[in-house]
Amino acid sequence: MNTEREQQLVAALARLPRVKLASVLPTPLEPLTRLSAALGGPPVYIKRDDLTGLGYGGNKTRMLEFSLADALRLGADVIVTGAGVQSNYCRQMAAACAHLGLELHLLLRPIREVDHHEVQGNHLLQRLFGAKCTIMPDGDPDKQGQAILARMDELRQQGRRPYWPRQAGTVDIDALAYAESALEVVQQSREQGISPAYLYLAALDTTQSGVVLGLKYVESPIHARGFSPFEKWPQRFDNMARIANQGAARLGLEIKFKASDFDNDDSQVGERYGIPTPQGLEALRLVARTEGILLDPVYTSKAMAGLIADIRTGKLAKDRPVVFLHTGGSPAIFGYAAEVLGV
Repeated sequence: MNTEREQQLVAALARLPRVKLASVLPTPLEPLTRLSAALGGPPVYIKRDDLTGLGYGGNKTRMLEFSLADALRLGADVIVTGAGVQSNYCRQMAAACAHLGLELHLLLRPIREVDHHEVQGNHLLQRLFGAKCTIMPDGDPDKQGQAILARMDELRQQGRRPYWPRQAGTVDIDALAYAESALEVVQQSREQGISPAYLYLAALDTTQSGVVLGLKYVESPIHARGFSPFEKWPQRFDNMARIANQGAARLGLEIKFKASDFDNDDSQVGERYGIPTPQGLEALRLVARTEGILLDPVYTSKAMAGLIADIRTGKLAKDRPVVFLHTGGSPAIFGYAAEVLGV
């Protein structure tokens, strides 16, 4: 690890526009002693990004500190975006917009039939925070994108100034928030006297792009192993490299990434995105009952299932600590109550 480069990364991130949204930064790095014992080692630590604080917390709160600062810099007065009905991103976006006094329009894809009529979990919170929610007729992401563009045109015709985050030219802003999280893991590990071999996380694009950017730039030996929540998307490796390179260029960092820099496994997806798996639900219950910590049914639980599988198959050395990055999402449990309880 290179402390001089750590300082360079801190200084580069400090130059970005930012609004304060998180209540807890840096988030804690804690040992999971009972879970580690239940699994027979290695020592497992958890990076508690579920505790960022805004609207039940989660990884997107870090990102929104940067992306909504960009929106405000451009004079936006309304945010338009969308994802799945039980989106952690949209829930945290709704809380952030409420905090900043920004109007929010969410166009949401139904993932399950129940999403058309049930208002629970993240969907409940989005509405409680004041978001104007529209449920799309089906789960087609192309139609969702077209609907978002149409909504933005409508708002412009009304004299509004809409902003759609996470587009091609700005998606790296979200990733850079996770370069900071990776730096926290490096520094906290040093303070606690541990040398993690791996950092496990649920990730598809921005989160892992930023983590790898941060770890590689400060020359950390920690290997980031991501578990994708989406099935059959081989382009994700090139996409993460592109996002990381774009973020490095934004910060003025002399570093380059390629697809092979990213370890991202889709073996835990199961049937498809948004549908819990038996392995993920087992992991969710195990962490809840050994540590009193809540994962979510379709992101962090699947990544934890991947970590557990790697422990059980002997991929990880028993004496080398491993960090699990808890990206949040626990409110979604209430939208999957029957699956979580196995009833």
